[in-house]
Amino acid sequence: MELHLLRNQFEEGTNGALFYQGKFICFMIELPWKENAQNISCIPDGRYELELWFTSRFKHHLVVKNVPGRSGILVHAANNAAKELRGCLAPVTHLTGIGTGILSRKALDKLLLIFERCRKKKEPMILTITSAVFCNGDGNY
Repeated sequence: MELHLLRNQFEEGTNGALFYQGKFICFMIELPWKENAQNISCIPDGRYELELWFTSRFKHHLVVKNVPGRSGILVHAANNAAKELRGCLAPVTHLTGIGTGILSRKALDKLLLIFERCRKKKEPMILTITSAVFCNGDGNY
């Protein structure tokens, strides 16, 4: 099973839209691209396997495996990338700005249901990320 995250990178943060078989699932928020620096950057474009995980802090969530030069990258609930993420990804139901959204737990639950269907079929869940970079307003990219 393959999910596709199409994201737009801005100086303040990264917004994306997540799709499965061409159907929209939810939006995603992340930190801005900072050369893949740990704790301050979104992860690079690429193909990653997702795995179900549980912690007392985030409850059920997903782990993004084999991120180059990084570890501990999660997909967990958060509504503000700058304040709540340290390189992870957060699904949100609605975007409210660059790197911000609302109803993250609802979006994560939707994503976890799709993951459960995949698990029952004994298929890996792959996340493919593709980015576009837009002008930050002063003519720089």
